[in-house]
Amino acid sequence: MSKGSEAPGYIGPYRLLNVVNTSQTRQIWQAIHDATGQFVGLKVLLEQYRKNREQIRFLRWEYKVGHRLTHPRIIRVYEYGVHRGIPYLAMEWFSAPNMKTRIRQGMEKLAHLLPKIILQATEAVAYFNQQGWIHRDIKPDNFLVNDQGDVKLIDFALAQRRPGILGRLFAPRSRQIQGTRSYMSPEQIRGEVVDERADLYSLACTLFELVGGRPPFTGSTPQELLNKHLKSPPPPLEAVEKNVTPEFAQLIRQAMAKRPKDRPRSVQDFLDQLRMIKIFRQMPRPPEVCTGKAIPGPS
Repeated sequence: MSKGSEAPGYIGPYRLLNVVNTSQTRQIWQAIHDATGQFVGLKVLLEQYRKNREQIRFLRWEYKVGHRLTHPRIIRVYEYGVHRGIPYLAMEWFSAPNMKTRIRQGMEKLAHLLPKIILQATEAVAYFNQQGWIHRDIKPDNFLVNDQGDVKLIDFALAQRRPGILGRLFAPRSRQIQGTRSYMSPEQIRGEVVDERADLYSLACTLFELVGGRPPFTGSTPQELLNKHLKSPPPPLEAVEKNVTPEFAQLIRQAMAKRPKDRPRSVQDFLDQLRMIKIFRQMPRPPEVCTGKAIPGPS
């Protein structure tokens, strides 16, 4: 292992099994609680960040946001702790790659499950908002998707309380623009107070990429990308994926409106409309499954 990726055999009551993801500041381990036999995902700060106050605040905040959320489309957050100077977060174990990985690998095998994936991802964000939270980092990387098309929303480190709720004042702050450039709403880029319609904009960008295979906006520089979110009209989804219905393409376009007031009022409102329309002109067929039967040869 490289420097910063080493870890002891145990963190708290959890026995580490294997690393499943590594980012710039942290790792996700599959681990098991020896006393109960429960598998968990353990988010652990890398060695060089274990005394970084901002990263520790983010980890503690993610516990504060997530530990009371109970919904089948939201990853469960069980515990925050510090063991031998190592801050960690214990979460539900959900064995699945994230949506970004699925898109990069090609969605052919899951194409017939796309309506299910779209609805479940939207249900997750709608519930999150209904509990009084704005996620602020909705993107394909933050949805896990298994082979059956089941979805879990993850990573609550940037979440804030909805405007007008005092708890928002205690969220971790950063001097940089927070979020991910390919999916940020114009108001989030400008540093304004955001509500659930910012999450809706990011969700629409995510669903555009899920169906179309690429983000709605790209840029040769970070500033060019941000300027497109601020000023460029959303590209037509039907030009990227001809199989989508005009109704679905229009709903995505409306959710990506530059002004929040021109979008659906909430993710729940978007979900209600989504349930009333067809997503595809023709439903993608599931991949053929090999039966193992021998093909008869010539007699």
